[in-house]
Amino acid sequence: MRADEEPGSTGGSRSRRRERVAALKARLLGLRAGAETRFPVITRLVSHIAAVNLLDSATRLAAQAFLTAVPLLFVVASFAPSSVRDEIIDSVRDILGITGAAEKELKKVSGANSASLRQSVGLVSLLMVLLSATACSRAMQRLCQRAWLLPGASARLAVWRWFVWIGTMLVVIALQGPLRTGFGVGSWLGIPLLLITEVGVWWWTQHLLLAGRVPWPPLLPGAILTGVALTVLSVVAKLYVPKALNHSLERYGSLGAVFTVLSWLIGLCVVISAGITVGAVIAREPAVARRLGSAD
Repeated sequence: MRADEEPGSTGGSRSRRRERVAALKARLLGLRAGAETRFPVITRLVSHIAAVNLLDSATRLAAQAFLTAVPLLFVVASFAPSSVRDEIIDSVRDILGITGAAEKELKKVSGANSASLRQSVGLVSLLMVLLSATACSRAMQRLCQRAWLLPGASARLAVWRWFVWIGTMLVVIALQGPLRTGFGVGSWLGIPLLLITEVGVWWWTQHLLLAGRVPWPPLLPGAILTGVALTVLSVVAKLYVPKALNHSLERYGSLGAVFTVLSWLIGLCVVISAGITVGAVIAREPAVARRLGSAD
């Protein structure tokens, strides 16, 4: 090829590349338009997840749970009667499937200094920890409001709901152990009981924190999705979390265990956020809305 042909040849090659890019872009836009026509729910779901900022909401919720709700759980356990404290610790151990070194650390944290913790904390400090734990309730309320595209509820309606929700969740956590074992009957009963409980809890959670602004029936899809996902995650947690916790303790000490628990909490909150958000989109689909009475 001669030198005087190179400029024209290069220009032609660039022109062909631009044409191919334009054709590919047009094809992708056509596929997108076709998908929006055939599967409009997918498009609405993707845009709604982006509007809710799901990962950001889940991370904030996990951080608030780790910084406020988890300390409250152990403080309440220290003030509770020994039978209740043992039930709470057994439930935490069962939720995470804790064994080995991680189990020893849990017993050390929960049992060794209960009396000294009660003396040092006091009633005023307990109330302060409880007030701080409402940050977790507020984060959950914001998630529900974003999922349903609702403005914030007034303080008069919201404040007492924060305390009721965090208190109820502490009771639910304490009951996790008996539920998972079917109150001693076995896992064949425990898993269905756990599933029913999870669905009921997240159905009620949405109604409570949304201040009753959404009727009960439209909240059911999100409750079912969240309940099923959390039940599956509880089974998976027993396969992953114990090994990860013991490995982190062995290599990095207590700091490693902190990162492992926080990572698990983030995954848990992503599942909760996704379940509630996807449920809100499904409840607004015309075919579902006609049956559930969802408001636009």
